[in-house]
Amino acid sequence: MMKSALRKPATGVVGLKENWKADLLSGFLVSLIALPLSLGIAGASNFPPIMGVVSAIVGGIVVSFFTNSELTIKGPAAGLIVIVAGAVDELGKGNPVAGWHLALGAIVVAGIIQVLMGVFKLPRFADFFPLSAVYGMLAAIGIIIMSKQLHLAVGIAPSELKGKEPLELIKMVPHSLLQMEYHIAIIGLVSLMIMFGWKYLSFSFFKKLPPALVVLVVSVLLGQFFHLFEPAYRDFKPLINPGDFTLAYNVDFGGMKGDLLPVFIKFVAMFALVGSLESLLTVKAIDLLDPFKRRADLSRDVVAVGIGNIVAGFIGGFPMISEVARSSANINNGGKTRWANLFHGIFLLIFVVALSPLVKMIPVAALAAMLIFVGFRLASPMEFKHVYYIGKEQLVIFLVTIAVTLSTDLLIGIAAGIITKIIIQLYYGVKLSHIFSPKVEIRVNNEVYFVDVPRAAVFTNYLSLKGKLESIPKGKNVHVDFSDSPYVDHTVMENVTRFKNDYEQSGGHMELIGFEHHITLSDHPLAARKNQKRETILS
Repeated sequence: MMKSALRKPATGVVGLKENWKADLLSGFLVSLIALPLSLGIAGASNFPPIMGVVSAIVGGIVVSFFTNSELTIKGPAAGLIVIVAGAVDELGKGNPVAGWHLALGAIVVAGIIQVLMGVFKLPRFADFFPLSAVYGMLAAIGIIIMSKQLHLAVGIAPSELKGKEPLELIKMVPHSLLQMEYHIAIIGLVSLMIMFGWKYLSFSFFKKLPPALVVLVVSVLLGQFFHLFEPAYRDFKPLINPGDFTLAYNVDFGGMKGDLLPVFIKFVAMFALVGSLESLLTVKAIDLLDPFKRRADLSRDVVAVGIGNIVAGFIGGFPMISEVARSSANINNGGKTRWANLFHGIFLLIFVVALSPLVKMIPVAALAAMLIFVGFRLASPMEFKHVYYIGKEQLVIFLVTIAVTLSTDLLIGIAAGIITKIIIQLYYGVKLSHIFSPKVEIRVNNEVYFVDVPRAAVFTNYLSLKGKLESIPKGKNVHVDFSDSPYVDHTVMENVTRFKNDYEQSGGHMELIGFEHHITLSDHPLAARKNQKRETILS
């Protein structure tokens, strides 16, 4: 007897009544993860740390009513640290308070753009970006985060790091280790050991506790033991200054005029582009993990995140996205609907009001250690290994994106990754005329839809192919034929396979055919592939 499929939880108020116990518990557990990380992420970005929690509160209490992504958790993410810190520094011209207020103006405008992007269904353009370039951008962000937080974890004053680029900060690491303040370094080291080693504990009870929460408790105790509340070491304040929890109007739109306008526009573009891209990647990833196989409306989710950023920006909060680690924890904790995100925001609000004295006792080194862990996950050796497994050409794109991002900024870095991918495709024989036009043809024979792809199928023309596929009615038998395509890149293979899975979930059947004469560029099942038969005919 076949096992019946899981019944999808109800949505809206009915879903709240039906699943409130599971969502309440998951929301509580996720809030324990979100509290210390939100403080650390905002603090690392030159925002008042408490404003990271404000963002998570808005992401839970406000955004839950606008999204239909049932399992994602909204809030601040490490992937935006580099952009936010850059906005505060460049817009404020060295004045962090002024920079914070001006950065909020860019966040509000970016939020408005995100709402418009969602209304006009622009999130589909996320498929344009080559995956290896996106992964390279995220890995570069991880390296940049670690390059600064390593120094703070051993007690180096932030003033010694001010104005230094990532590569300069990496060169400074040996010097900082020799000049460390050992009380603070002990807290940083213990915190790192907890973050990296917690999953290896053999006691199942302790493994259920979020390591970030354990770090928070242990570091506060160590801070009290080492008397970190006494006058600062050198010019370094070892305990965080979270700022005041207020919901006052904090935004300054002064960046929209005068000599700050070009800088303002740059960061608006970064917030809107990178934030939306990271958020969409998270939603897609969480949809794949959803045990009930639900699919979120990507455009609606971008609208919801945009609304959250507008609200958070006006009251001083950090920009938000759909955050992948907390969303994964929500699934693992048994969350059923988007009300888990709402409960997570409510619990954070309670924590901020009730635990304000405790927050002021958290050592900077502890938050630095948490962020080093987050940065390491973004740029771990496994990420390099995974990209290499997809294909050597993907590793080149990945490394170029990292190198250029570390040397310049995120926008130039991802542009370099895109250009590198186009150059590699031209090297593999893709014609320039194929780059943006796949000339897809659809024919119907005996109620079977045949989608012929006679040209190279690459990331730059995938949206055209996707548009043709979307024009086919649901529930049909579809064959997508790549027999005459001289080259199919990894991004297309990844996206068209995901489209196939979604189409079949909606009741149709789709086959990807015509790869008999294609040779893959690696052993990865979705690796780029060249058509050897087509090359033989042309030669």
